[in-house]
Amino acid sequence: MGILADSLSRVKPSPTIAVSTKARELKAAGRDVIGLGAGEPDFDTPDNIKKAAIEAIERGETKYTAVDGIPELKQAVVDKFARENGLDYSSEEISVASGGKHIIYNAMLSTINPGDEVIIPAPYWVSYPDIVLLAGGKPVSVEAGVETNFKLSPEQLENAITDKTKWLIFNSPSNPTGAAYTAQEIKALTDVLLKHPHVWILADDIYEHLTYDGFAFKTIAAVEPALKSRTLTMNGVAKAYAMTGWRIGFAGGPKDLIGGMRKLQSQSTSNPCSISQWASVEALNGPQDFIGERAKVFFERRDLVVSMLNEAQGIHCPTPEGAFYVYPSIEGCMGRKTKEGTQLKTDEDFVSSLLAQEGVACVHGEAFGLSPYFRVSYATSNQALEEACKRIKSFCESLT
Repeated sequence: MGILADSLSRVKPSPTIAVSTKARELKAAGRDVIGLGAGEPDFDTPDNIKKAAIEAIERGETKYTAVDGIPELKQAVVDKFARENGLDYSSEEISVASGGKHIIYNAMLSTINPGDEVIIPAPYWVSYPDIVLLAGGKPVSVEAGVETNFKLSPEQLENAITDKTKWLIFNSPSNPTGAAYTAQEIKALTDVLLKHPHVWILADDIYEHLTYDGFAFKTIAAVEPALKSRTLTMNGVAKAYAMTGWRIGFAGGPKDLIGGMRKLQSQSTSNPCSISQWASVEALNGPQDFIGERAKVFFERRDLVVSMLNEAQGIHCPTPEGAFYVYPSIEGCMGRKTKEGTQLKTDEDFVSSLLAQEGVACVHGEAFGLSPYFRVSYATSNQALEEACKRIKSFCESLT
């Protein structure tokens, strides 16, 4: 009889982490590898934030804190939601956890009963369905392909809702596609949700500050205030502030839900890292100018990658509105053969052969629920991106 729980058989390891790990291993073995798999800004954490962490250490802020966040950070989150999103929360309606993933995990495990359904538009971030499965729920994937710019339509949402639907997970701008919903597109979805009062909404806004071409970000509860009482608005410091390793996510939501998440967290991780919390206070309250400056760099990288990938044979790369990913179609490469004679039957075959032949690490589309595509993260230097795109083009040209 094995030691592992049956529940673990329902989930798989994170494919994005697996790709990054494989790229690091190949580099350590001496291979020239360009990693485009990680969803992580290549910028450093700003100096004022690092300084705040050092000062917190020197003050002795190294003890346990309140389970779901120090008062100072909760207030900073309250102020952020009011300042940037037009959302009014009290500190009792705020949860702070060890990263955005932890917030989602707490929310799902605190609310899902066996058989509850969670609607997840595909392509989706790889962890959404697995967290739902761990909670005992049923992920309901609804495909939103390139023909709708990777966006869920009101009709699709209406058709997916049943009496068992507990949540809709809504991510804009999206990982993996970079697609972002306008206020009008969100309103069309909220009109559907208003008709189904048993459905809760988890708004994953982690890429809020990374939008391009003058796109105006809006969050669901701001577009339709009548849904605020059943919406968990999630965000964090990882992407906008280049603080992925600090592991701080936060959310605003109804007191009962936040209380349930706090109860679960009290019996799992307890408080997030005290030093990271103080650094996050400075991140949210301190200067914000650098966010726009860095977004301009990502904008340039987006245009570079889209332009070069669209020159590759068999690839069609849409232009995303936000985040730092592109999600190109490789339908034109399917069925063709590599120089070694391997026939590309799936997008996983494509990325595996690309890594072996050209040393470029990407993530296959199946991991995100929609094939045949692959995800490219352009959160790396222009020089590395240019070289990687040249290698991808070379790989596609070598297919027969």
